[in-house]
Amino acid sequence: MAAVPVSLSASQLAGVVSSLRAAGCVFAEDEAQLLTGAASSADELATMVGQRASGLPLEQVVGWAEFCGLRITVAPGVFVPRRRSEFLVRLAASLATGSRPVIVDLCCGTGAVGLALAAASDGAELHAVDIDPSEVACARQNLAGVGHVYLGDLYEPLPASLRGRVTVLIANAPYVPTDELRLMPPEARLHEPPVALDGGRDGVAIQRRIAAGAPGWLAPDGYLLIETSERQAPLTAAAMTQAGLETRVVTSDDWSAAAVIGTWPR
Repeated sequence: MAAVPVSLSASQLAGVVSSLRAAGCVFAEDEAQLLTGAASSADELATMVGQRASGLPLEQVVGWAEFCGLRITVAPGVFVPRRRSEFLVRLAASLATGSRPVIVDLCCGTGAVGLALAAASDGAELHAVDIDPSEVACARQNLAGVGHVYLGDLYEPLPASLRGRVTVLIANAPYVPTDELRLMPPEARLHEPPVALDGGRDGVAIQRRIAAGAPGWLAPDGYLLIETSERQAPLTAAAMTQAGLETRVVTSDDWSAAAVIGTWPR
């Protein structure tokens, strides 16, 4: 049963906004509305406002994030889906054509990317993998009845029957260089799992492993798409090229996003 939103007077709502603004929340008015709508009592609202003011990501406080028009369950301590990853989904959706494409979402986190891509595709067969048990538990909630979710390291837990059949292999793998983790906003640095953020010395360590393993799983003319940054895109592209994929870099100023697309030739 959905929670009944708390009813606040104008002065009480202003107090919530003031508390959030004092804590550094840039969109305090919008966040106050979301928190009020998510709380079922004044006490719960006070707790949630306190959690948000202490730095907990808003999505973890209210328990969900909006992504590609979908409401994604977000549990405490998991990676929060970023809106810029919608660019990755849009690119993949343009490639996942035909009847029942086979999609694999590596480093799936909450399963947001895979779920959005499956929703945009025609009867997709979806498989998702993450190495973090908390992320996998959350993804299994989001993908219940939609796809299969596996706990393990990249390709390791995937069924062998997928080899050579994957239409689209998509990955929002961690790409923050290890030495730059300390520069991330506290919301991410303190409340999201390091394994979802740390991309190794140059941020491309996990991406290189994904690229190297992709040829064993992709169907002829199948695609590998990896989210990255404009700075790291040449390194990501080089890893795909070394693996034998035909590679191109795509960027978007509107989404402040970059992705590398690799095609496995026939």
